[in-house]
Order: sequence, then C-alpha cells, then structure tokens
Amino acid sequence: MNDQRRGKSVLKFTIKMQKKLVVLFFFILLAFVGLSVRLFLINRDNGEEYKKQVLSHQEYDSAIIPFKRGEILDANGTVLAVSNKVYNVILDTKILLRKEDYLEPTLSALNRFFDIDSGTVRAYIASHPESSYYVMARRVEYEQKTAFEELCNDPEQGANIKGVWFEDEYKREYPNGRLACDLIGFTTNDNTGTYGLEEYYNETLSGTNGRVYGYLNDDSTLERTTIAAIDGNNIQTTIDANIQTIVEKYLREFNEEYKDGARPGNGAQNIGCIIMEVDTGNVLAMASYPDFDLNDVRNTENLLGMPLLDKDGKKVSPAESVTEEAIAGMNDEVMYQHLNALWKNFCIVDSYEPGSVAKPFTVAAAIESGSITGRETYNCEGMLHVGDHDIKCHQTYGDGPLTVQQGIERSCNVVLMNVAFALGKNAFVDYQHTFGFGLKTNIDLAGEARTASMVYNKNTIGMTDLATNSFGQSFNATMIQVITGFCSLINGGNYYAPHVVSRITTADGATIENIEPRVLKQTISRSTSETIIEFCNTVVTGENGTGKTARPAGYMIGGKTGTAETLPRGNKEYVVSFMGYAPADDPQIAIYVVVDRPNVAIQDDAKYATRIVKKVLTEVLPYLNIFMTEELSDKEREELEELQIQIRTPQTTGDETEGELDEEGNPIEPEEAGETGEHAEGEEGGEESPEENQGPDETWKSFPMDPETGYLVNPDTGEYLDPQLGTVVGGDSLVGEESTPPQGADDESAPKGAP
Repeated sequence: MNDQRRGKSVLKFTIKMQKKLVVLFFFILLAFVGLSVRLFLINRDNGEEYKKQVLSHQEYDSAIIPFKRGEILDANGTVLAVSNKVYNVILDTKILLRKEDYLEPTLSALNRFFDIDSGTVRAYIASHPESSYYVMARRVEYEQKTAFEELCNDPEQGANIKGVWFEDEYKREYPNGRLACDLIGFTTNDNTGTYGLEEYYNETLSGTNGRVYGYLNDDSTLERTTIAAIDGNNIQTTIDANIQTIVEKYLREFNEEYKDGARPGNGAQNIGCIIMEVDTGNVLAMASYPDFDLNDVRNTENLLGMPLLDKDGKKVSPAESVTEEAIAGMNDEVMYQHLNALWKNFCIVDSYEPGSVAKPFTVAAAIESGSITGRETYNCEGMLHVGDHDIKCHQTYGDGPLTVQQGIERSCNVVLMNVAFALGKNAFVDYQHTFGFGLKTNIDLAGEARTASMVYNKNTIGMTDLATNSFGQSFNATMIQVITGFCSLINGGNYYAPHVVSRITTADGATIENIEPRVLKQTISRSTSETIIEFCNTVVTGENGTGKTARPAGYMIGGKTGTAETLPRGNKEYVVSFMGYAPADDPQIAIYVVVDRPNVAIQDDAKYATRIVKKVLTEVLPYLNIFMTEELSDKEREELEELQIQIRTPQTTGDETEGELDEEGNPIEPEEAGETGEHAEGEEGGEESPEENQGPDETWKSFPMDPETGYLVNPDTGEYLDPQLGTVVGGDSLVGEESTPPQGADDESAPKGAP
C-alpha cells in the first residue's frame, strides 16, 4: 500500500518538473532570440562604426622602424654624409570618413602645413574608401610635423583633424653640397648607395630595420613588442676636406677662365686631380670637373657645357656641348646618359693615353732590369725611323746628344725610344704589369675601369708599339693607375694599395676595423727609385725642364709633364697632364692633374696642367706643415700674403726666417747659397757643359711670335714652338697615325660608372 503511494507521488513530481522545464526552456529560447535580435540590430546600426574603431589600430599591428645609415667622415672628423630623421605623412581614409565633419578641416590643415593638394587627396579617398595607408607627402621635416601636431592637439582647432599619422624615415644629406661629390656618391630613394663610397661601402653603411608588433590582449588592451633597428656603421676616410676644397676651387677656377674659349662649352671636357700620400696610398683629395650638388643630383643645370652625347653615351659628331635647348629636347634615355656621365668619377672611370708622364716608368724598368745604367747618351735628330714610320720628337730640329736624365728633363721621345729598345718588348710588357698598367688598382670606390684590353701583351706588341708606348702613347690608363704606380717610383719601390677609407666604426663610435696601408709588391729597388727622383727633379729645376711652371712659391718639387694626342690622330685634340711630388728631396705627397682637351685653340701645352698644380700646392704644402726650402722672391711673397699663407721654414713657424740653412741650422745668405728662388729653376740643367753637348739647332730663336698665343711660329711648317725651349708645343705626343691603342681602346672605351 505504501509502495503504491510512493509511486503515485514520484509520477506526480515528474510531471510537474517537466512542465517547469518546458517553461524554462521557452524562457531561455526567448532570451537567445532576443539576444540574437539585439546583436543583429547592433551590427546593422553600429557595426561599421565598431569595425572602424578596431581597424583604426591597424597602424600598431606591424610598423617598420627604419635604420639610420652610417655617416661618412673626412680624416679630421668633418661630416661628409649624414642621415637625418624625416617623416612621411600617412592618411587613414577609414578614420577620416567616420564623420563628415572630419574631411574639410583635415584637408585644409594638410594643404597648409605640407602643401598637399586637396584635389589629389579627394580623388584618392573617393576611389579607396577602405584604405588605411596612403602616403601623401614624403620626408617632411621635424618642424613641419610638430607644427601640425600642435594644431591637432588644440581642443578647438584640431578637434576635427583626423586620420593623419606619421611614419619615420631617414633622409641622406650632404652638408658640404658639391664637395667630393664624385668620390662620395649618393643614395637612391630606397636608401641604397650609388657611385663612390656610398655604393662600395653600401653594406657597411646600411643597417637592419626594426619592427613594432601590436595586438589586443584578453582585456582588449593594446600590447606591443618592439624589435629595435640596428643602425649602419660609420666610415672615416683619408680625405682631408680642407685639401679637397683647395683642389676643387682651382678646378672650378680653370673652368671659369677657359669656358667658351675656342668653342662653346666648359673649360675642358674633363679635369681631374688626385693628391696621394707617397708612403701610404692614402688619398688626400680626389676631384674632377664638371661636378654636381649631392643634395640635388638631377639638376640639369650641371650638364650645361658638357659634351653632347647620343642615346648610347657616345659623343655626337661633330662635337657639340649641352645647351638649354638640347636639354629640353632630351628623352629619358638620353638624359640618363648625360647624368651618368656627370656622376661618374673621371679619376677612376675614364681611360686615356697618359703621354710623357709614362717616360719615368720606361726608364725605371730599363735601369731596374739592367738594360741600361741610366748614364747613357743618345743622339736626338728630331725623329727616329721605326718600322715604316718616322716618329718625331717635340724638338723637331733635334737636341743632339742627350743623357737619359736630359731626355726626361726635355721630354725627348728619341731618347725614350732608344731606352725602350734596350729594354726589349717582353721585359717592357712585364714591367707595365708590375707598375699596374692594364690592372685594376682595386681602390675602394665603385666604378673603377678595367683596362686589361687597353695595353699590349707579348703576343701583340710590335716594335712601333714599343716605341710609342715608351713615351705614353698607344696604350690607355686611368688616373688612379698612373699615380699609384708613380708613387712606387719615388718611394723606394713600394706599391701601396690606394684607398680612401681608414677606419670603420659603429654608430656609438667603437672601432670595428682600422684599414692600414698595404704594400702589395716591390716594383723597383731603392737605388733605382733615387735615380728616378734625381731625373724627375730636373723637369722642374733644369734649364730645359718642361715642368718649371709647376713649382709653387717657396718649394722645390719634381715631376713629369705629359701631352697625348687623342684619337683619331691629327684631330689636334690633346690630353695634357702633370705628375708631381713634393718636396723634391724627400717626396711626401704626389699630385696628378689631367686636363682632357682644354677649351683653347692650341691644346697641346702641358702648362694648362702645371699651372693648376702650382696653385694647389701653393696652398696645400703649408697646410700640411711641409717647410719651405727655397728663397722667396718679392712677387712670390706678395702672392702668399694675398692668399694669407703663412711662410714656414725649417727653423720657424712664422716669417722671421726664410731661405736655406747650413748644417748648424743657420740661414744662408742668397750669395752663399749660390742661387735665388728666381733663378733656381734654370741653374740645374743637364750634367754636361755646353762644350760637351753640342748639336741643337737654335734657328727657332729667330722665328716670329704669334701675339695672340704667345708662341713662336715656324714659317716653314706653321708649327707653334715654346718661346723658351724651342720645342714644338705638345710635340712629345707626335706619333704616327698608325700608332693606336690595342683593340681600338680610346678615351671613351672605359665603363661609364654604375647603372
């Protein structure tokens, strides 16, 4: 009975519970339905707004932190290239479109502070309403950015300026503008180095970008993870900005003096100058003209006066110069060829026939090999018949018997050809390679030309080629090759690797690497080197020396002039040069100046180069604390005072004492010294007395002078002669028309720099 009651009770409870559960289920279901409806309504009415709020944080999701490119410094720590922080102006279209009230105030502010065209931005907004990243302006300065942000933070004026943010970037700047432009190079918009040091040391100067990662945590709080950028390393160069400035000043002065001279255009097609430490290979200065502003590399005004080129980079024929009209008619391809020609470094890219600057190399090779002693005498009759050619000397009347030293002093082709014949073809080729001709020096600059195909080898050189190669024609070289090899001739035979960078440091200043001078090989012995110095000194000091006009006030220097006729032969276009060193008795620096086709009626005169050398050394030698060795004339003293150059002699740092000193350091009076600075140039001529060296025909002394050029004129041939020496102007380049560089190499055959 009790069991029956309990069963009915359980059954009754279960039914009640089921009813309650059903009711509860319907309530829960109703709640879910209501919640779903609410979510639907929220999404319909406010979903886009909430979506924009979340997406507005997109800039934090993954932002790049740019690295700072390393600085380029001169030898004294002067900044030549630096990267300064700038900012890109970014627009988030979605935030800007949240309210109609945001659009006009924002566009107005952008135009006011950054000169951003409102019409362009409107067009972008219309076509990209969902965009969160649009670069409106690049590389704005910090002052502009902060001024804009101050306006945005103003509660009244900036309340409706929305959707604008700033992205960090670095801008490469060159504080000295044009200074060392060919050597430094520049960077592209993506921070990649182009030309010069910027390209060669691109990996060293470049760093690694950092990044900021952002996300929302469980509490909807923004969390950020930052990986810092690694800045690039700095490089300190061997370049002295003060010496570089002096060099560039006189290259520009030359251009201004001779611009539009014999033809419209620059003072020369190219002018180059290198100053190098003789015993280290350190480049103290390297410059060429025309130049350009590193902060405005595409300014076409710098092209005016340059040779006009075609789309292949070749000079148009007949020769023309770039004018404003020509620039206006250039397409992109032709414009690039001209800019590329402007940006390249003439000192390492262009090759040319070096001319008589090569004569000391020939003599050094012959002495070192034992082919000659250096004290031989050869008879110059004005020409030498080699093969089927009559190869002339610049003294067409002949100099008579000349020693090897006098052959260097007077730049006699006949003497040098005989020296080369004594040396022989195979040995000549071997020594050319020893001195670096035909080989890259591997200087640490981008774009150095390869010249292997521009010199003869043992299988291709003939006797005529040997003859003309002996005095620097029929083969090509670059300026850096010539000066690097020449330094070995005057420093005891040590061939140093030329270089421009001396140290690499971190952004914090810690030294990573010191780049020490490196001797790559021994070219000649010290005794041969001393003989070459002795011979080359007479080029400046000798009575018949061709380089007397290169001597700066207060110093005696040595060197060698060069004049080379360009291709095609007979075009009366020349490359003139002077390779010098100072002081004459203890060479410390070498200077090489090349003038490529000076803009004058008669180009074949090395004085266009020697005068630049004189002006440069007049300022550079005192700056380097190299003491004066020669008595100053009144005129020279006035020139130095005008330039505000301090007169420095071994005994003093002022102008209390000057002139030569005896063994005890006391000044010698001019009478005791035996010569004054005015006459020193002409007192150390050839070693032979007039009685020992008879033969030169001096008929030229009676020739009339051309008042326009100042040269004597041979009435029979029309040739111009030097009024002091009687030599045919530029005559050391007189070679047969068949004498050309191997494989058709000419001054335009070298690479034209990096693409």
